[in-house]
Amino acid sequence: MSMLQALDRYYGRMAARGEAEELGFTRENIGFALILDKDGSVRDITDLREISGRRLVPRRMSVPRPKRTSNVQANFLWDKTAYAFGVDGGKSKRLSDEHESFKNFHREMLSGVEDRRVEAFLTFLDQWKPEDFKRAPFTADMVDASFVFRFEDEHLYLHQVPALRARWIDSLQEPDAPRVRCLVTGRLGVLETGHPIVKGVEGAQTAGAYLVSFNAAAYTSYNKPQDGSNAPVSKEAAARYGAALNGLLEKSSRNRLPRPIGDATTVFWADAGEAAAQAAEDWFAQMFNPPAAEGEAAGLEKDAQEAASLGDALRQIAAGRPMRDLDLRLSEGVRFHVLGLSPNAARLSVRFWLTDSFEAFAQRLAWHYEDLRIEPAPWRAPPSVARLLVETTVSQKAKSQEKYEKIPPLLAGELTRAILAGTPYPRTLLAAALIRLRAGDDPSTGWHAATIRAVLARHDDRKEPPPVSLDRENPHPAYQLGRMFAMAEIAQRMALGKEVKATIRDRYFGAASATPAGVFPLLLRGMQHHLSRLRKDGKGGFIEREMDQIAAQLPPDLPRSLRLEEQGRFVIGYYHQRKARVGDKPLDEIADEESPKEGDAE
Repeated sequence: MSMLQALDRYYGRMAARGEAEELGFTRENIGFALILDKDGSVRDITDLREISGRRLVPRRMSVPRPKRTSNVQANFLWDKTAYAFGVDGGKSKRLSDEHESFKNFHREMLSGVEDRRVEAFLTFLDQWKPEDFKRAPFTADMVDASFVFRFEDEHLYLHQVPALRARWIDSLQEPDAPRVRCLVTGRLGVLETGHPIVKGVEGAQTAGAYLVSFNAAAYTSYNKPQDGSNAPVSKEAAARYGAALNGLLEKSSRNRLPRPIGDATTVFWADAGEAAAQAAEDWFAQMFNPPAAEGEAAGLEKDAQEAASLGDALRQIAAGRPMRDLDLRLSEGVRFHVLGLSPNAARLSVRFWLTDSFEAFAQRLAWHYEDLRIEPAPWRAPPSVARLLVETTVSQKAKSQEKYEKIPPLLAGELTRAILAGTPYPRTLLAAALIRLRAGDDPSTGWHAATIRAVLARHDDRKEPPPVSLDRENPHPAYQLGRMFAMAEIAQRMALGKEVKATIRDRYFGAASATPAGVFPLLLRGMQHHLSRLRKDGKGGFIEREMDQIAAQLPPDLPRSLRLEEQGRFVIGYYHQRKARVGDKPLDEIADEESPKEGDAE
């Protein structure tokens, strides 16, 4: 099933819920309503904006579908102030053309309609002067807002009057137009030459952008004209997929992820009866975007019981337990779709489009979290893809509100596709995590180690995945060298305290993980000085025992260099050793307790 076919089917669900607009109409942001007297003079203005959080936002209202692209083209019985009143907040060179377009368009559209409201509205257009906008009831905050029109003694807006709605729908009919075989529905219909504008994609133009468009000679295959004839879609199917996609992209949509993944705004939906579809969509939203993993501070403070419940469900799914055992609302074989859209000038790019059964997506997400698992876990609940990328590929010095915007967009798309398709993660994710560690990120947080473990677990056909928790007998030298580096850091910390200006991790972590033979002899010589100091104070015996055990696992000659995958195992070994326990206490806690405090005698 193609993307447009899937969207066309979702339109049917929207219509059944009463959320779909009639063909020829769409939902737009409307700020104000101009109230007219019977003689066409301005009576008042109604503020239609609604409170959202701490600010006023325009009301979403069903209005006649816009026709304009980049050309001057007025909307029917509603528009922004530039068209309706000849006023805007800038100095548009075509402002007068836009206002004239609005007046001429309505004179043509309403010609022959015998209705007192039409006469009054046309009188208003004839009498209106842009300088009138400077007088009450107009205010400065109305500039560039969209307006609808109503008469004082009526509750319907002009575009809702049955006779005027009928005129608009009639204007869309093309009885003499040739019919084409629609690629979406398979039925004959009038060719759509100007596909619907899509709004709601983060970073795209506020006026909207096109998912489908033909505006260059490259789209004239098979000697077809430059109107989409080489990929025919009927007007009816175009309106349906446009309404469905715009509905999915609404800010309040339950089928939209709250935060873009890189530059991709992501929506998802199921093909099934309403109850089964909503159950699948609820499960997907919870698994793909766990509530306890989003946000900076508040997200990680979510209820621990909810996080534990989700983690348990994911483990059961990964083990192959049927989804219906977890939720009786779920049905087998429900078709599920995930779409990621990115801005690209006046068009939209499809960053990823995946379709499969819901059970397949659920199991792949569970496998993803299983591959990501590391002990001790850096989080209370599995992180969303966006959170994972922020923690491992973005500078921790970036301002919190800017972090998500700095996620590499191509990497985000590749990772999302790999997770949902169950394929190996991109090697660029491994490289990005290692680059951040060399740039100064703290490897002891566990985020980088978990990400690296997930990448390595899916390579080499899962023959030898890195360990989840500390593995003292692990045969990989890189893993053991990571452990040794952690112990050298602990020894320095216990001998010199936490106030060292540049720790060995600050100075040598990147070099030690890449070229151990050239760095570890220097580290071990320095470590002997630290151990000597600790022996005088009767401390650090466990460090020497641990170092002897690690050394026994290493070859006589240390590797001159480590490949990226081995550098990843170095990071995992480092993290496991840093979080190891000696007796009943974590190693970090012991190091803090036994390190010199400020003011201690030398």
